Amino acid sequence: MTLSIDLAWLLMIAEQKTPGDPQVTDWGSLVAAVSRHEAEIFGVPVYDEPHERAAALLQQLLHIPALERSNAMFACAVAYGYLVASGLKVVVSAEQVRDLARLVKSGDAGIDRIAQELRGWSG
Repeated sequence: MTLSIDLAWLLMIAEQKTPGDPQVTDWGSLVAAVSRHEAEIFGVPVYDEPHERAAALLQQLLHIPALERSNAMFACAVAYGYLVASGLKVVVSAEQVRDLARLVKSGDAGIDRIAQELRGWSG
């Protein structure tokens, strides 16, 4: 199953999972996240499995913040929600979320590494 998300889904996650419902400061980041997770080259998905697609969302939203605050929390909530909506059972600790957000924000991890960490959440 390939799950597609849209702007409304991202806004719902922002509203439900970030304290105080922060305002969107960069709509382009949200639009780019939607486009990136469903990217295809000649009809072949760039990210062909849920962990990779969640990793692309997480990386996009952490490196190009969309909200006035709480962007790391939002990006992790989006990745978590994407995996759950894809039918995966996800069990993760606050420490794992924090460590992954720091890893992604540092710029030292590409999609493969981020997806590997996300697989550990649904292992």
